[in-house]
Amino acid sequence: MGKGFFQVPTAINEPVKGYAPGSPEREEVLKQYKQFYNSQVEVPLYIGSEKIKTGNTRPMSPPHKHNHVVGHYHTAEKTHVEEAIANCLDSRNAWANLTWEQRAAIFLKAAELIAGPYRAKINAATMMAQSKTIHQAEIDAACELIDFLRFNVEFMSQIYEEQPDSAEGIWNRVEYRPLEGFVYAITPFNFTAIAGNLPASAAMMGNVVIWKPSDSQVYSAKVIMDVFKEAGLPDGIINMVMGDPIMITETILASPDFSGIHFTGSTYVFKELWKQIGNNIHTYKTYPRIVGETGGKDFIIAHPSAKPQQVATAITRGAFEFQGQKCSAASRVYLPKSTAGEILVLVKKDVESFNKPGSPEDMSNFITAVIHEGSFDKLAKYIDQAKADGNAEIFVGGNYDKSVGYFVEPTVIVTTDPHYTTMETELFGPVVTVYVYADTDWEKTLELVDSTSEYALTGAVLSTDRYAIDEATKALQNSAGNFYINDKPTGAVVGQQPFGGARASGTNDKAGSAQNLLRWVSPRLIKETFVSPEDYRYPFLG
Repeated sequence: MGKGFFQVPTAINEPVKGYAPGSPEREEVLKQYKQFYNSQVEVPLYIGSEKIKTGNTRPMSPPHKHNHVVGHYHTAEKTHVEEAIANCLDSRNAWANLTWEQRAAIFLKAAELIAGPYRAKINAATMMAQSKTIHQAEIDAACELIDFLRFNVEFMSQIYEEQPDSAEGIWNRVEYRPLEGFVYAITPFNFTAIAGNLPASAAMMGNVVIWKPSDSQVYSAKVIMDVFKEAGLPDGIINMVMGDPIMITETILASPDFSGIHFTGSTYVFKELWKQIGNNIHTYKTYPRIVGETGGKDFIIAHPSAKPQQVATAITRGAFEFQGQKCSAASRVYLPKSTAGEILVLVKKDVESFNKPGSPEDMSNFITAVIHEGSFDKLAKYIDQAKADGNAEIFVGGNYDKSVGYFVEPTVIVTTDPHYTTMETELFGPVVTVYVYADTDWEKTLELVDSTSEYALTGAVLSTDRYAIDEATKALQNSAGNFYINDKPTGAVVGQQPFGGARASGTNDKAGSAQNLLRWVSPRLIKETFVSPEDYRYPFLG
């Protein structure tokens, strides 16, 4: 603690810029996009003060133009991972003992850098490398990451302020120590904000971190590291390594000093990590913290009273923004028979109004490419299966082409089987499956929604009947960690809707709230007695 009880700047959500034609922010980000697209970048490993170029490189290409190379990133050998662990541990004491307001200042500065001089850079990098439209990049790479940094500083100060009561003659106090060891952060391709937040939230609380970004997000990960370095983050606090995920993970999880994992990614991988940590449990100095946000099979259910246009918009936005590559994206929909036809026609009208999938540089595009060939091939397989199956039909979309980029048309499948494979399987793409239920089966359909999926991340109910809303809220209480009423099931805002799910969707530690930060500290209670007793005898002894 420094010499004062410091109040941090009040966190306010970063305003979203519009990027309208002719606006200065639009011109700036397009200029930066062209600069990135027409040049080459080399991304090293970041270990301590060194930027290590191993010579073993992999290319980086935009998903919407996969034969165009915009740079290369270097991959680690086992010795580099061991070096990163050693560097973290060497850096730990100085960082853990730095007063909290100094740590806060670094990340507040990082937020200001992203809001200002790095905004176009981080947005353009996300547009190009992850094929996000400018709107999706802005709400993610700029605004959400800024919000994470600002709000987490505020949450950190609130945590430190939370103290126990003291009785007469004693003083109780709690200090929130960083974990003893280092934290391993594994981040996904789909949100630059998540990629920045997972290592930063642990580091903010005084921890040292080894960060392995997704292979498909390394380009914007470099921009994040540039921001942290310019903000004054000391060397060795966040070490970034890329390469063989199995080798990196096995090396890290074998260390006795491994103290926690901050993960966003697939359910299968997270379960395997949990099992591996369990198998190694006798190795560790402390019980590791395991925090993960994983898959989803997120739902929309419309009551017969719901307004068709509102339901259609929730489906279009919820299922197809960023090509459905959000953990929260709507991928199964339950419509009442009385209004299903009207709703589906409205969704079809929306989809047919989209331009053909293309580059995010063309800002008239609502849809761009899916992230890589593996994702493309998986989606194409399920679309082809729906075309062949008798209990499913392609209502709109269904085309795909990977000759230039990994383009999959937004696709609506309508099925007569509520357990059809695409109603239950996480696809992670612009494919949504609709099941039409009899209006009289509302209660049964709520049970169906709850029991269909192993996941419980997000879900939405649309209705103008408050009794139906109440019924759905109760019936689906275990079906979604983030539950939306009369809205799409995506778009959680830091500080407003803490995000996370249960069941196979993760540990529900709520990114964007103090709950998540509490996982990265180990509280120590200190009781001080001012006048110590000098006789062991209690009054009952007489």
